[in-house]
Amino acid sequence: MSNKKVLVTGGAGFIGAHTAVELIQAGYETVIVDNFSKSDRTLLDGMEKILGKKPTFLEGDCTDKEFLQNIFSTQGPFSCVLHFAAFKSVNESVEKPLAYYRNNVGSLIALLEVMKENNVADIIFSSSCTVYGQPDSVQVDENTPFKKAESPYGATKQMCERILEDAYKTGYRVISLRYFNPIGAHPSALIGELPIGVPGNLVPFITQTAAGKREKLTVFGNDYNTPDGSCIRDFIHVVDVATAHVKAMEYLDGQPKENLYDVFNLGTGVGASVLELVELFKKVTGVNLPYTIGPRRPGDVEKVYANADKLNKAFNWKTRYTMAEGLLHAWQWEKKLMSK
Repeated sequence: MSNKKVLVTGGAGFIGAHTAVELIQAGYETVIVDNFSKSDRTLLDGMEKILGKKPTFLEGDCTDKEFLQNIFSTQGPFSCVLHFAAFKSVNESVEKPLAYYRNNVGSLIALLEVMKENNVADIIFSSSCTVYGQPDSVQVDENTPFKKAESPYGATKQMCERILEDAYKTGYRVISLRYFNPIGAHPSALIGELPIGVPGNLVPFITQTAAGKREKLTVFGNDYNTPDGSCIRDFIHVVDVATAHVKAMEYLDGQPKENLYDVFNLGTGVGASVLELVELFKKVTGVNLPYTIGPRRPGDVEKVYANADKLNKAFNWKTRYTMAEGLLHAWQWEKKLMSK
């Protein structure tokens, strides 16, 4: 158990909420902030049911330094910040690039400034495999050179990593976790992915189509240079992503107290195509899934999956859930939403 106090930004969202649950269950005193721009109170209510108590939550925008300063003054001192507060849709970022730069880059800068003013050095940052662009090799490790980002979203993650790489030399201790494609939901079906409006991610679009909320799923492109022509991704269960953050906290605690900057791929190390995922969903749920093939979507990378050896060794950690379990848990969550 830990008596350390941590701040979780974007903690009412998909990955933030699952991570907050794991942190609280691991004994961390956790303060959650979110502005509900991409979420609502649904996951906070689900967290309360899982935990048996209401999590500490404050509503506000992480680009607002005054709001952040107030959080640090009234809720601190914090031992670490886990920063999830970012817009994350590749497709939406192509349509609204300025909103993505303002929010994703602006919130990190504001947060780092307030951390410095309050003598908080430790930050775990939600990065993304989109930093690699379309890499020369399909499986990427942490030393794979960045290519030009395929979307404004990917560009914001590249920029944020550069900011952190420069900032750490002035007194921060930073871990960037490069997520691949988080899917699934908590096995309790009390929290899961809850997109506002039309889903930008594949799995909630699949489950909403299976539930009859959407007429059909569109697979964007079947003419890529892959075995079945659809994009290849590394799909990792969201609870595995969440537990890796707890391991990252423990890892950071075990490092010397001087400045630190390190990056880790957070994936399964296995690539699967979009069409494979669709067929697996139909198999594990027994639900028919109408889909059609559409044109390629701007911003999509053709194929990429993780070499996660560095994280597995450093954190002494491995993924627990299979892709099939992730799809089943996502479907159980969708059915729970339908029953409300």
